[in-house]
Amino acid sequence: MADPSSYRPKPGEIPDSPGVYRFRDAHRRVIYVGKAKSLRQRLASYFQDLSGLHPRTRTMVTTAASVEWTVVSTEVEALQLEYSWIKEYDPRFNVKYRDDKSYPSLAVTLNEEFPRVQVMRGPKRKGVRYFGPYAHAWAIRETVDLLLRVFPVRTCSAGVFKRSAQVGRPCLLGYIDKCSAPCVGRISPEDHRALAEEFCDFMAGRTGAHLKRLERRMREAAEEMEYERAARLRDDIEALRRAMEKNAVVLTDATDADLLAVAEDQLEAAVQIFHVRGGRVRGQRGWVTDKVEEIGTAELVEHALQQLYGEETGDAVPREVLVPAVPDPVEPIAQWLAGRRGSAVDLRVPQRGDKRALLETVGRNAQQALALHKTKRASDLTTRSRALEEIAEALDLEAAPLRIECFDVSHLQGEDVVASMVVFEDGLARKSEYRRFQIRSFAGQDDVRAMHEVVSRRFRRYLQERQRTGEWPEADEGPHTRDEEGRPKKFAYPPQLLVVDGGPPQVAAARRALDELGVDDVAVCGLAKRLEEVWLPAEDDPVVLPRTSEGLYLLQRVRDEAHRFAIRYQRSKRGKALRSGPLDDVRGLGETRKQALIKHFGSVKRLRAATVEQLCEVPGVGRKTAETVAAALAGATPAGPAVNTATGEIVEDDDR
Repeated sequence: MADPSSYRPKPGEIPDSPGVYRFRDAHRRVIYVGKAKSLRQRLASYFQDLSGLHPRTRTMVTTAASVEWTVVSTEVEALQLEYSWIKEYDPRFNVKYRDDKSYPSLAVTLNEEFPRVQVMRGPKRKGVRYFGPYAHAWAIRETVDLLLRVFPVRTCSAGVFKRSAQVGRPCLLGYIDKCSAPCVGRISPEDHRALAEEFCDFMAGRTGAHLKRLERRMREAAEEMEYERAARLRDDIEALRRAMEKNAVVLTDATDADLLAVAEDQLEAAVQIFHVRGGRVRGQRGWVTDKVEEIGTAELVEHALQQLYGEETGDAVPREVLVPAVPDPVEPIAQWLAGRRGSAVDLRVPQRGDKRALLETVGRNAQQALALHKTKRASDLTTRSRALEEIAEALDLEAAPLRIECFDVSHLQGEDVVASMVVFEDGLARKSEYRRFQIRSFAGQDDVRAMHEVVSRRFRRYLQERQRTGEWPEADEGPHTRDEEGRPKKFAYPPQLLVVDGGPPQVAAARRALDELGVDDVAVCGLAKRLEEVWLPAEDDPVVLPRTSEGLYLLQRVRDEAHRFAIRYQRSKRGKALRSGPLDDVRGLGETRKQALIKHFGSVKRLRAATVEQLCEVPGVGRKTAETVAAALAGATPAGPAVNTATGEIVEDDDR
């Protein structure tokens, strides 16, 4: 591990101007490329105290052995040079893109004498007109099959085309009129190119002129009593309309725009793009990004725009690009996009209307893509095994922790304090063994005390089960892990690793709870959200796992699941709570009977008008309690309607 001070530039060497910088390792490989409005300020931020750096940044600067920079005149030039160097060097600490070349596009090879329609993947070629990309190749082929009735453009390979020309017979498509057969001279090169250009116009969204022309020709054929030709034209029109229906109108103003959305967590991000042309979704693509460096949504958007348009020019860059967040400052990237297109590009965040709604749809697609990626990653047995081995090695465990339990505490400003316990076995969530706890012994914002209580309760129950059976359960399906009725016991056997959501105080509280109960064979660690550091009991320094570590990824999933489960329980408790005004001041009236009274009468207003006899009709309310409630309500100031504390909404009498 290198010391950054060993290669830190001397004071005054770094210019205070825009530029691009490269960090290199001991083997002179470029490991990171970045740009800056001020090279002096940006590079100085890397050479501060290591403890103040984010773990990802700290790993990068300690891996590097030198830094160099190139001064440019404007931020736009810096953006262009950064993109070029990232493509050239593929630095390991820059944002990593996956699947950025895997989505198929519909291509028309206008650079050939007889243009060909085909499905293409990979880098774009000069002289080829592209449409898409599409999510699936079969979607392209279905569209092309419909359009070949009207635009019988060549679709065969060069080998098939040459062989048909040699034998003087077209292929099958030529016989069924889905190819104009330029290979045997049925159509001239000029007419075939015109046909290919009409195909491109239709795919670009200029559909109205073609439909009107065909409809006019159909009417003329019918008037001339050429009914077979009219029927053929009718079928052609229907085929074009079916092809158009495959791309529903999403923007009524025939907008050309690309919509980009991002779904992210601390380690990864999913990017989704919808390509809208002529108001219709013409293509979709997406990828998953490894967040190797510390990066926010705006920076992810900037990198995605570089990835999308770095090789594009002209109309391939749309007039509008709609994003969830714009880079700061936005001017350099906007100027760069305008340079790629040749005219101004409107880069903005939509605030309302159809475009806002469509961007939210793209965002949901990004969320689903990220969830699917995580599911596939978690379901891989090899990956899970490697993650458990990395955790065992990092925490110095004797064996891989096959059962991991994680605890989290949640409250709302000290009220409704709850805790959650989630269980992962062999790297997979075991939801049937999730547990939730109400913290009743105290109220307040004391997560450490709550953590001590919940860990003590969990393992006290485990010790009671062990003492009652007299044996140590070895498997969750053994005879001592189920009660008399055959149901699974709540705390049948202990984990190999206990994880808490928090830092050193929470870890110390969990360890103290185990020590007080005499449990000494369960490892404890904590995962702090801010820097994703792993803390061990009685250790002054955290364990920092690499950002690409599968072990860290698994610990984060466990921690996030415990947090989600705790928040869900806490919100459900708040949702059930109902402020009942003057009933809160009635001595001896608990929450259950307050809820029963409100539910029975529907509102405080109706409750105040009730007689003692009517109050006694409520289950659990005796005459003495009814008299107390009636007296309290009679002397209380009239209260407003009840309020749902979960939503803050007023519950009117008629809404109950």
